[in-house]
Amino acid sequence: MSEATGSPRLASIHIYPLKAARAVDLGESVVEPWGLVGDRRWLVVDGDGRFVSQREEPDLARVVAACLAGGADQAAGGPHDPAGAITLSAAGYPPLTVRPPCPGGQVEMVLVAVWRSRIRAAAAGKEADDWLSGFLGRTVRLVYLDDPTRREVDQDYAAPDDRVSFADGYPLLLTSVSSLEELGRWLTDDGHPPVPMNRFRPNVVVAGAPPWAEDRWRRIRIGSATFRVVKPCGRCQVTTIDQATAQRGRQPLAMLGRRRRFGQQLVFGQNMIPDGAGSIRVGDPIQVLEYSGQ
Repeated sequence: MSEATGSPRLASIHIYPLKAARAVDLGESVVEPWGLVGDRRWLVVDGDGRFVSQREEPDLARVVAACLAGGADQAAGGPHDPAGAITLSAAGYPPLTVRPPCPGGQVEMVLVAVWRSRIRAAAAGKEADDWLSGFLGRTVRLVYLDDPTRREVDQDYAAPDDRVSFADGYPLLLTSVSSLEELGRWLTDDGHPPVPMNRFRPNVVVAGAPPWAEDRWRRIRIGSATFRVVKPCGRCQVTTIDQATAQRGRQPLAMLGRRRRFGQQLVFGQNMIPDGAGSIRVGDPIQVLEYSGQ
């Protein structure tokens, strides 16, 4: 299927209310300037305020952070929208509901680090800290990004007013079913089982496009939202962690090193920045507005 004749569509939508925890699958979502509603507004940090991810704590893959009813699907309500409550659960641990700290109350603010970003976030409180510390077997804290307009996107790839939540670097990550299938064939031919899409932790998954067609996309429309496709996603060891069991392996990172190495990065998927607010729904057509080289 060629880019000219293909009919790409939105196959699935995913958010990660707690960064590094398990995905929440959605049928539709509101798009905010800093990402999908409810995506990566909660963060686990260590005693120095540095973010904790599956890279050092793979067991975070076993934590489910479920949005309370209406939280992730409701319309955007501004940077201080209180609709962000989650219920934490994991096998062997009683569930705990955590609500965003009230903006007008006595809220402890914590300076946190996500890669090169240093921003202030609201402390969730002792009960949530104890739950996560007990699960991980180390002292950690839970914080909430009460104002996502605080964090800039890397200015090498973004406009001055672009913002991002607690995602690694960009508001959304797009991956492709066809590209995963080709990666799976490479793995199978080499004697390895294919890997599921959840290893790559995307926000939006596209079906109906040729393998790696997304490499050439520079601007797309999904539903009522348009996005700049700004940078290939360099992958790390999180892709080797089984998102159900938290067990580590070697694939698909080793295969990406052989087949999808671009400079110093092993690439799967594309980072995107919304042009503004909008909404998307599973089944929406993907309209490519601009290709690289145009």
